[in-house]
Amino acid sequence: MTSPVRFAVVGSGWRSKFYLRLAATAPERLEAVAVVTNSDAAAEAMAAQWRIPAFRTLDEAVALRPDFVVAAVSWPAMPGVIEQLVASGTRVLAETPPAPTADGLRELWDKVGSSGLVQVAEQYMLMPGHAARKSVIDLGVIGAPTAVQVASTHLYHATSLMRSMLGAGMSEAVVNAQQFTAPLVDPLVFDGWREDPQPEPRRNTIATLDFGEGRMGLYDFVDNQWWNPLLSRRIVIRGSHGEIVDDAVTRLVDGAPVTSPLAYRRTGIDMNLEGNDLRTIAFDGAVVYRNEWVGTRFSEDDIAVAAMLVDAGAWARDEGPEAYSLAEACQDHLLGLAIEESARTGRDVHVMKEAWA
Repeated sequence: MTSPVRFAVVGSGWRSKFYLRLAATAPERLEAVAVVTNSDAAAEAMAAQWRIPAFRTLDEAVALRPDFVVAAVSWPAMPGVIEQLVASGTRVLAETPPAPTADGLRELWDKVGSSGLVQVAEQYMLMPGHAARKSVIDLGVIGAPTAVQVASTHLYHATSLMRSMLGAGMSEAVVNAQQFTAPLVDPLVFDGWREDPQPEPRRNTIATLDFGEGRMGLYDFVDNQWWNPLLSRRIVIRGSHGEIVDDAVTRLVDGAPVTSPLAYRRTGIDMNLEGNDLRTIAFDGAVVYRNEWVGTRFSEDDIAVAAMLVDAGAWARDEGPEAYSLAEACQDHLLGLAIEESARTGRDVHVMKEAWA
């Protein structure tokens, strides 16, 4: 891509600022051309902070001809914003999820699913560690993947990891979930560090997702697991010939079990003066992931979102494939809703084929 990806952002919340911050850090590759807000005060504040035009209507932002528009609005508002942008012929990158409820997903698909104008901002498979693990899977090192256990993120993000690692596509699934409550100290929350935190009740949701053909997912999430530094993040990918546990890959080599690490090369440590960056991830002497954002000092989540914006730009310019389609997003949110329903009712929930499949 020879010129920066040009996008506008709808919304003035935390997630909107995430995209604007990435563009401000890497202007040679990402260009935020405008932001749309729901009040004059928000427009004034966003324009002053990010030094880009701030508008009150979508039409004003679309008139600048961005490659696509990022919709980063509330869950209830998201379907209406997507529909309005599609009606104007504008390509959309919608935040997750694209609609709040199962019926809302179906209604949205009926209205815009055939347009080909909607992608969704699901970045987890673009995170360096997950991308490296997927590369190892694709090499056939652990054979056919059969089980994925995720204990790091919630609902539709976790199910996207499961389906991608398993290659489950739009398979039907049987979901069984339970919840348990126990005391836990929560020293870091969205708003920052807490003074003198004490144990408080926190829910742990455990779910199995049976995708058929011997493929299953195990979901394990504790309230506020994203932020709580006392809780580890874990992923296990089991295959017919071995498994990946976080950054360790175990398989048979010449009849003997062998474990090799995913080796991260990070610079800026000790006497290294190359800058504080993740450079590469290697497996058995071969690079399986290369960071294309060296020099930005992006976090791994930043790297994933920036890569997603570039992929969406290539798609919008007809220079690349879909990044993460509306159909994929609908399927993952439907599975996440099934986890919540099963935990609430105590019954299995069957996720059947939908129109987007």
